[in-house]
Amino acid sequence: MAWGRGKAGLVATGGDHAVTPAELFFDLVFVYAITQVTALMATAPSPVRLAGGMVVLALLWWCWCCFAWLGNVVRADSGGLFAVLVTVMAVVLVVSFAVPEVFADRPGGLPAPLLFVLCYGAVRVLHLVSYWVSSPGDAALRRTLRRTALVSVLPPLVLLLAGSAYTGRTQLLLWLAAVAVDYGGIYVTGSSGWRVNSPGHFAERHGLIVIIALGESIVAMGVGVGDLPLTPAVLVAAATGLLLSAALWWLYFRQLGEGAEHRLAGLDGDDRTRFARDVYTFLHLPLVAGVVLCALGMKKVLQQVADTGHYGLAEPLHGVVAWALPGGVGVYLLGAAAVVWRTSGRRPVALLAGGACGVLAGPLVALVPGLVALVALTGATLALLTVHGRRGADAAPAAVAGA
Repeated sequence: MAWGRGKAGLVATGGDHAVTPAELFFDLVFVYAITQVTALMATAPSPVRLAGGMVVLALLWWCWCCFAWLGNVVRADSGGLFAVLVTVMAVVLVVSFAVPEVFADRPGGLPAPLLFVLCYGAVRVLHLVSYWVSSPGDAALRRTLRRTALVSVLPPLVLLLAGSAYTGRTQLLLWLAAVAVDYGGIYVTGSSGWRVNSPGHFAERHGLIVIIALGESIVAMGVGVGDLPLTPAVLVAAATGLLLSAALWWLYFRQLGEGAEHRLAGLDGDDRTRFARDVYTFLHLPLVAGVVLCALGMKKVLQQVADTGHYGLAEPLHGVVAWALPGGVGVYLLGAAAVVWRTSGRRPVALLAGGACGVLAGPLVALVPGLVALVALTGATLALLTVHGRRGADAAPAAVAGA
């Protein structure tokens, strides 16, 4: 299967396709976008603002996933697609500028919620048109593209446009409905027609976006310190936060990623497509969301530890931020558990228990100093990953013997 550069300058990929520098360049704009989501939640944090941040992240995630799929079947460094990617980067950059104002538009200038929605719609349309042009002889894919446009793009866009005319809970509920329709529409349209030509490329692309999210957690700590003076407590908090990020990195790249990639490579046809959709498109979202939520908590810990003029070292995290710190890790662990379950059929008890504890630990975090909470969370996460790793190692020989 090969298309020459005469087909709108698009070049098909093969089974050995690897991530291109053009895709790494494309990801740069999403680094900034994820940073803006954290900033959105950090400004006057509340349950509504936290939920809004997750809605915005889900929409941005969909924009990124669309072109991760497309880049797996068409080379991103081919002239035609690279031009599209640069255009999408420009649009997503505008989206990122609008993120801090999507739920509290400041007077003056363009209306940020409407601008966000129009740019989001433009990205989705560019994706569908690019896929259409790339598959002149693929009738199954073109049928799927038509269904996707009618079920998973048009109705959510209408809901987003309607929501942009409101503020507060009404806007949030309409945008939540749009996300639910958008994601649910992928199941309605089915897997027929979509392709994963290179499992290695597909897995690597999603691993890179996890690294981007983890990088945001480190950036958030630096932003939390800002221009405040360095103290021993700040250094301890920063080192502990980095260790927590490293633990989440270890779980993904040493205990999850390889198994998922091998399973993806062992499947073909619609089975491969469904697995890629479930494990990578859907179940990687809670991984990224968990890191972003935890980054919010780490940012606030660093801020409180550094700002000695307004906070003491015994100051706990307050409100929804007290939940975000352990809750983000909990969401990440539950997402990781779902990946293991879908990949191997094995129920990872340690991850499930740890995830549940993290999600429920917010009230406890609000009772202890923020730095103590961060240290305790990091230690508990490291212990949990040790237990999970040992159980996984014990399960592997049993699985081989059973085979």
